[in-house]
Amino acid sequence: MNTLSYGLLGLLARKSCSGYDLMLQLQPFWQAKHSQIYPLLANLEGEGYLQYTRVEQTEKPDKKMYTITQKGRDALQAWLAVPASAPLTRDELFLKTYCLWLTDAQAAIALFSHRISDYEGKLANYQAMLADLKAEHGDTVEDFRSPFFGDFVLLHRAVRSAKDQLEWCQWVIGLLHNAKSAGRPT
Repeated sequence: MNTLSYGLLGLLARKSCSGYDLMLQLQPFWQAKHSQIYPLLANLEGEGYLQYTRVEQTEKPDKKMYTITQKGRDALQAWLAVPASAPLTRDELFLKTYCLWLTDAQAAIALFSHRISDYEGKLANYQAMLADLKAEHGDTVEDFRSPFFGDFVLLHRAVRSAKDQLEWCQWVIGLLHNAKSAGRPT
């Protein structure tokens, strides 16, 4: 099984979900498309890690609601005991930053300004999600045994990461402004 398979099992350990709901829940921390999720769900179901019930819908096709099985829980718990692999970073801005010397300062500033806008939106979203989580579940989110503990610590990480990204982008823009005002070739 791959990491995404375990991620799906982890989400299903909390509650039954449709494939679409699983995709939405994954989005904040893992990029996965329908074309990846649905075949994995079929494989996991075929191997006995999860099961589904069909839910009839009017004016829409029936949907499958997936639930983790005991075999799936056992596999998930075994996976949790294995150290995580090194994180991957794949950010187009990093590649463009490496090549900034090929453009002018205004274009570079625009590039980083756009990223600042993105991260300001993400930061506001993460902070709102964190406030909602605390409002709904109170201090129980800080209890390791709470099913919401993972949400709590991941949202804190997302807030910190967004703040760090904003600070870095602002620092780079400051350097670019200094280069422009110093009359250096830009």
